[in-house]
Amino acid sequence: MEIFKEFNIEAAHRLPNVPPGHKCARLHGHSFHVAIHVSGPVGETSGWVMDFADIKDAFRPIHDELDHRYLNEVPGLENPTSENLARWIWHRLKPSLPLLSRVTVRETCTSGCIYEGK
Repeated sequence: MEIFKEFNIEAAHRLPNVPPGHKCARLHGHSFHVAIHVSGPVGETSGWVMDFADIKDAFRPIHDELDHRYLNEVPGLENPTSENLARWIWHRLKPSLPLLSRVTVRETCTSGCIYEGK
């Protein structure tokens, strides 16, 4: 069974490796929508894979590190594409959330990415 918890992150960034003149080279912001997915068996007694509050607690330090920040200044996010952000979140979160199965990052209503580990 797979469950998920969603979060919002307000942050600014610019993409330093795009071609000259590309609009994303300029400083701009997004209301990033992040979904953290966890997969595992449903507990016989609990009736759930895990408590949603445990996902929220595990994600809180990451949210605090990203929310209302300039992502290019966050170590490891010097080129903060949605893809790099999803991988960065995965690597930060996986040690404290071993059942992590997917990180989804949406930077707009119509654009995003999914990372499921290596």
